[in-house]
Amino acid sequence: MNNMNPKVDFYFSKASKWQEEIRQLRTIALDCGLTEELKWGCPCYTLNKTNIVLIHVFKEYCAYLFFKGALLHDPKSILIQQTENVQSARQTRFTNTKEIAKLKKTLTAYIYEAIEVEKAGLKVKLKKTADFIIPEEFQNKLNKQPTLKTAFNALTPGRQRAYIFYFSQPKQSKTRELRVEKCMQDILDGKGLND
Repeated sequence: MNNMNPKVDFYFSKASKWQEEIRQLRTIALDCGLTEELKWGCPCYTLNKTNIVLIHVFKEYCAYLFFKGALLHDPKSILIQQTENVQSARQTRFTNTKEIAKLKKTLTAYIYEAIEVEKAGLKVKLKKTADFIIPEEFQNKLNKQPTLKTAFNALTPGRQRAYIFYFSQPKQSKTRELRVEKCMQDILDGKGLND
């Protein structure tokens, strides 16, 4: 594994849980000839500066995240769509080293397929912001305040979707209204939900 990036080493030594598992995942990705980088605070494996797979840890599991996993064939049914709003990425989740060892050939095949998807220039057809249902509470504000509507339309599609998802999550209308009120100034200022 001479492709290890020293800037990423700390991630593997700081992990209090899943240390052996993520080391195995690192080896598999590097053995596929990918470049190891640190992105979003996680080990990310790239081909010609495009993201192929990322390692991340959670309380209940560690995982590979295939950036264009929606385009991969999944004969072993190991790819998971994290939430209904995730359009492109897919995860494979692990809770022990035996699972990873058992799936090593499969994971390698999936990585090589992800590399071919990238080389072929394939793209996931993403929904447009207009395809998502805007919660009634937010739509009412947009209808009443043209400046808010203009500011929202000026945001990037990703920022628009983040607000729509955030406003849509609560079950109660009052909570949705409070979220909209709380975020209105940020939208007017051209900021995203997490800026």
